[in-house]
Amino acid sequence: MAMAGESSGKKCGDGDGRVAGKSQRKVGLIYDEAMCKHDTPDGEDHPECPDRIRVIWEKLQLAGVSQRCVLLGSSKAEDKHLQLVHTKDHVNLVKSISTKQKDYQRNRIASQLNSIYLNRGSSEAAYLAAGSVVKVAEKVAEGELDCGYAIVRPPGHHAEADEAMGFCLFNNIAVAASYLLNQRPDLGVKKILIVDWDVHHGNGTQKMFWEDPRVLFFSVHRHEYGSFYPAGDDGDYNMVGEGPGEGFNINVPWDQGRCGDADYLAAWDHILIPVAREFNPDIILLSAGFDAAIGDPLGGCRVTPYAYSVMLKKLMEFAHGKIVMALEGGYNLDSIAKSSLACVQVLLGDKQIHGSSEAYPFESTWRVIQAVRKRLCAYWPSLADELSWKLINQKTPTPIILISSSDSDNEDDAHGLLDQMSKLNIENHQGTLLENHQVDTASTSWRADLANVDVWYASFGSNMWKPRFLCYIQGGQVDGMKKTCVGSMDKSPPKEIVWETFPHRLFFGRESSVGWGVGGVAFTNPLANLIDQTHMCLYRITLEQFNDVLSQENGLNVDSDSPVFDLASLQLVENKGSILEAALNSWYGNVVCLGKEHDIPILTMTCTLSAVEKFKSGEIPLRPPAKAYANTLIRGLVEGGRFSKEEAEAYIDNAVSKPL
Repeated sequence: MAMAGESSGKKCGDGDGRVAGKSQRKVGLIYDEAMCKHDTPDGEDHPECPDRIRVIWEKLQLAGVSQRCVLLGSSKAEDKHLQLVHTKDHVNLVKSISTKQKDYQRNRIASQLNSIYLNRGSSEAAYLAAGSVVKVAEKVAEGELDCGYAIVRPPGHHAEADEAMGFCLFNNIAVAASYLLNQRPDLGVKKILIVDWDVHHGNGTQKMFWEDPRVLFFSVHRHEYGSFYPAGDDGDYNMVGEGPGEGFNINVPWDQGRCGDADYLAAWDHILIPVAREFNPDIILLSAGFDAAIGDPLGGCRVTPYAYSVMLKKLMEFAHGKIVMALEGGYNLDSIAKSSLACVQVLLGDKQIHGSSEAYPFESTWRVIQAVRKRLCAYWPSLADELSWKLINQKTPTPIILISSSDSDNEDDAHGLLDQMSKLNIENHQGTLLENHQVDTASTSWRADLANVDVWYASFGSNMWKPRFLCYIQGGQVDGMKKTCVGSMDKSPPKEIVWETFPHRLFFGRESSVGWGVGGVAFTNPLANLIDQTHMCLYRITLEQFNDVLSQENGLNVDSDSPVFDLASLQLVENKGSILEAALNSWYGNVVCLGKEHDIPILTMTCTLSAVEKFKSGEIPLRPPAKAYANTLIRGLVEGGRFSKEEAEAYIDNAVSKPL
């Protein structure tokens, strides 16, 4: 039995599901240009734009992937199917909103809704989006397809029974789930797992199945204690469902942005996968929003196409791989195209794309995961066991937001920092760089005081290779160096060495250096970003030793009467996560606090923000590193177990070639 529905618009293939190529798995695709008619009324820019689905479709075509799929014609949803989850009034409103009679009311109606725009193409697009998700779901449930992806818009997971909101008009996934359960009992679908990995909570979907034990709803999203859209308590982990549906609603609410691959995969491995194994769904519907992806302007997280492919691959272990993806959010066109391609390749059974999940989750991620497991373990015994200390101790310090002159949200913090700076005789420049640090400390006592304080020195350049770093501690030089290091006053080796990855941009610059001769040396942009990842080797040393390393790195004598970076400086960067430029007119005079590891601050040293701008403008040259210098980085990365030699060379080549 095929679902009744009207085909509309430009089809990507025959409506009967012609296979455009050979594939082990039958993967259905739906895309219809008619859904691009939904646009802002006056053509103004908006993140939920028609190009979102266009770039996905173009990416799949250029990669030769769409040709290997079953290409389906779109279908408009029927009112009776929409009314399985929406009120009759809401369905009638969306149906009539694009009529000529509503031309003068449309903008007023949109203004009364939460984050909605409407135009003459909105009704058709909404009906096609919902109907197309239903069509793919039905064909997968029937066994005609193994799985499928409905490339649709407008998205759906925010839409509630009687209200459009959050760019969503109809709740596409909810309509499809209810259709399978209530209209097609002959298909034998009795249990549905809905997974929502959109960065925003799927409030509409949650409410529609709040008391329904046939649907296990899982949403992982930025929540930030109810302050992130759609705001409120709906996305909290205490919201577990009611009545017969109690325990069948699982929320994993991130406390912060910048969550990435490791955080999402931890939620999969320690919450979703064990529960899915217990639930044993007949089919999986995936609200596939890609706004947690790297570079998304609304999401602020850092999930890569690789992680999306891994998350999807893990889900394919269930329901015989019967998975229906429906596009939700995602507003970085490059990210949604690449992430969609990675997912369709997994659906086809292709080898996963290359990538790495070697970073650890944030400390706050483990706290959330433990809280969710504790709240849900009464319903799902697989969550009852305590996670091992060894596991949860594998973490990245919760990120400290750096103070930025362009970030108005941090204005109060900046004023507080200025107050502290005035007490420390530190002058602020542009709300970010702190200069002219003057200390009145007796030369006879500062080393003894700082020798009792441990820090992590995070190296991203030649010091990643331990023998090279020990030159700054014990003196000497390694092959390729042009100058011998005097070493530190305290020549004790590092107490511990670990590796971490941080969201900073690595690059190489300067014509030559005293230590290595002609060729660029390594720097990182002092400000974190959502795209780049830099591998750093962390040495646990004393603050006294850190001062001596900082001095040698900047060509200063180590036998100074006062420290360059004292306890007051350390406290400042710890408390405020700020960047502190020491009293050094030099290349590495900028000390950056990257967070904490085992409650010990992580410090690195790099150039100033003003120097970064000069690198960008060409006033200071960007240059590839000399072979001897590059070899120390390669040896550090290889011996540290981060990369093979070939991968390390590619990592450095990427940093050299990528525009700053």
